[in-house]
Amino acid sequence: MITPEFLQKGDTVAIVATARKIDLVNLQPAIQLLEGWGLNVVIGKTIGKEDHQLAGPDWQRATDFQEMLDNPKIKAIWAAKGGYGTVRIVDRIDFANFKKKPKWIVGFSDMTVLHSHINNMGIETLHSIVAVSAKTASPEAIETLRKSLFGEKLEYHIPHHEYNRNGKAKGEIVGGNLSVLYSILGSKSAIDYKGKILFIEDLDEYLYHIDRMMMNLKRNGYFDGVKAVVVGAMTEMNDNDIPWGKDALQIIQDVLKDYSFPIIYNFPAGHIKDNRALILGKTVSIDVNDKESVIKFE
Repeated sequence: MITPEFLQKGDTVAIVATARKIDLVNLQPAIQLLEGWGLNVVIGKTIGKEDHQLAGPDWQRATDFQEMLDNPKIKAIWAAKGGYGTVRIVDRIDFANFKKKPKWIVGFSDMTVLHSHINNMGIETLHSIVAVSAKTASPEAIETLRKSLFGEKLEYHIPHHEYNRNGKAKGEIVGGNLSVLYSILGSKSAIDYKGKILFIEDLDEYLYHIDRMMMNLKRNGYFDGVKAVVVGAMTEMNDNDIPWGKDALQIIQDVLKDYSFPIIYNFPAGHIKDNRALILGKTVSIDVNDKESVIKFE
């Protein structure tokens, strides 16, 4: 996998909206954060634009992203916000220049589309907070974003969870938002999980739908050959009047019970304040034991 150039003071980061609309006022904490790290900030033309829920029509969001992708002065592109809409523009993007000189694509949730799409190009991306989260994110989430962008070592020691399955594994970490991964199955943005470590997280889903998505992945063989699974935050789940009977982690545990690979539950990443950075496409080693879970990025 190709690692984009790490940032240095004086480099420029672009903030663009590939999905849901957002105004400039809500991005001030993110701008101040980047400037505090000695970086310059360019604001995309989509910031402040509106097309119902979206930050402008598809062509405008695609054009904005394309301009930042092709601008050699831009060293990283940070998603302003998640929501939904990135999948509507991904096929409009020309990645020819990006492949020649990759830059960091940064964000999570709906950005899973781009993380997966770019993974197929053999290029690493950064799963981390989006720009609008800078005001509310935990210090740990912000620090791991900074470390990732500037090329400092990432290593996580996570308290043991009762559902964990112990073991060791090594492989390329991939994944992101479960609903988005499910939605791109069968498309050219989908990736093969074989030999890899799969990370998943989700927000505001019905519990039966978590089961539906996990069962679809299982029945289509996506867990066959997986080296390990890292389960992030499963936040604000919903249930029907007649309860499903299991929470999200129990659903995942049930679907994965027939496999032997290590599993980490409650990793601090996803739709939570403590959304710590993961360099997708990077090889990691995992050690899950009775005391803790350790993830080391090479």
